[in-house]
Amino acid sequence: MFHVLLSAPYMNLLVERFQPVFKHYGIELIVPEVHERMSEDEILAYAGKFDGAICGDDRYTLRALKACLPRLKVISKWGTGIDSIDRKAATELGIQVCNTPNAFTLPVADSVLGYMLAFARRLPWMDQAGKAGIWEKIPGRSLSECTLGVIGVGNVGKAVIRRARGFGMKMYGNDIEPIAPDFIVENGLEMTSLESLMEHSDFVSVNCDLNPTSFHLVNTESLSWMKRDAVLINTARGPLVDESALIAALQDKWIAGAALDVFEMEPLPKDSPLRKMNNVMIAAHNANSSPAAWERVHFNTIRNLIEGLGLDLAGLKAVYK
Repeated sequence: MFHVLLSAPYMNLLVERFQPVFKHYGIELIVPEVHERMSEDEILAYAGKFDGAICGDDRYTLRALKACLPRLKVISKWGTGIDSIDRKAATELGIQVCNTPNAFTLPVADSVLGYMLAFARRLPWMDQAGKAGIWEKIPGRSLSECTLGVIGVGNVGKAVIRRARGFGMKMYGNDIEPIAPDFIVENGLEMTSLESLMEHSDFVSVNCDLNPTSFHLVNTESLSWMKRDAVLINTARGPLVDESALIAALQDKWIAGAALDVFEMEPLPKDSPLRKMNNVMIAAHNANSSPAAWERVHFNTIRNLIEGLGLDLAGLKAVYK
């Protein structure tokens, strides 16, 4: 019998539903109480007790991975981002790391467009004023009058660009990887340097992966390049943005606003100045919200685990409900 540590919050809530699948494969679940993610120390408490793991953004560090040997064979990540897992160490230790690429492209891209519309049309602020008894016109802009800069033209970045094209926006892109020429031409995209993108964009959407080259990519220097009436949107990973630098930029009016779905520390600390800023929209890492997307990720995460444990996938669809 295999033992699996199940610590992905979205799946833990539905653990009874998935029990028949795990029972069919002779898998015994270990289901800890999880608040957002498991820390290194919390994982260490279970080290040596499980053969596979289904996780969220748990901190599988080198120390944690070594402690889980020799039993741990596979870590199946619920979702796409695996920056919380030391993948290089896992590979060297013979531990498979699986994820679900392109899992939340559509809902995340929708969220970016929603934030842009909210800021351009001033929808939250008009609503607040009207409900407070203030009946006055608040100036807004059409997105067709605005310029969008997309940092990271991967799956999500491309989906954002395709949507923004429909609103008639002028668009800039920046990526460390070459982007297909046909995509650039078809969408009227201009690839440029990070500095040029920040200087010319009314909205800057951060959509790149978190890695050593992108940590704090948005910092004091790069924020200083932005237009004073520009808005920063981050639906990717919190550490891509130096939060203290962003707070300072907002307080000093270097930029006009920010929309943030992710943060350097999650949950966002209750004393964070971001919680009290009228020109900041925040959400609890929820841009991936989509029942259809979640369902696909549930299935693929279980499939990756079963395959990683060397079990036969043939009967999975029959027992997955």
